[in-house]
Amino acid sequence: MKIIFAQANPGSTYTHTRHNVGLILLEAFARDHDAIWKDSSKFRARTAELAFNGEKVLLVNPQTYYNDTGLSARAIIDFYKLDPSSDFIVIHDDLALPFGTIRTRQKGSDAGNNGIKSLNAHLGEHYSRIRVGIAVDRNAGMTDVDFVLGKFSTSELQTITDTLAQTVNQMLDSFIKGTLESTSQSH
Repeated sequence: MKIIFAQANPGSTYTHTRHNVGLILLEAFARDHDAIWKDSSKFRARTAELAFNGEKVLLVNPQTYYNDTGLSARAIIDFYKLDPSSDFIVIHDDLALPFGTIRTRQKGSDAGNNGIKSLNAHLGEHYSRIRVGIAVDRNAGMTDVDFVLGKFSTSELQTITDTLAQTVNQMLDSFIKGTLESTSQSH
């Protein structure tokens, strides 16, 4: 079984915010595979199940806030008795990467990302990540918090759904097949 986890904040207030790019991309993957979301209170998440290349796949939209997503991830890992290093991947925003840059990693530190800090605290550092660059020029004096909680522009959203989603879908296919490697790719 594989877990595909989106780093995100719950609720309509955070729809289309930069912090929720992982969820935007996971929802695109779910649509492409006709996945049906349901509430899963025991996992503190909304989940959708798929069968993909003979593998059971659980898509996870945590309903904790971004900085506490490790709670949801740990509940799922424990329930299914999975190994995060081979069975878990997270899609998340990365403020250090230019908008549209996508990089994969097999493990690593949190690099200041509080959601990844929560995952690392609950799972350790050995799990796969798809890091999605969100950095663009911003107004002087705008804090990181205001920036990541700000909404994408219409053109940015179009790039995410039209271009980045295809790349991420291919990466997720590779993860499910067990062939995902650490790479970097820009658009």
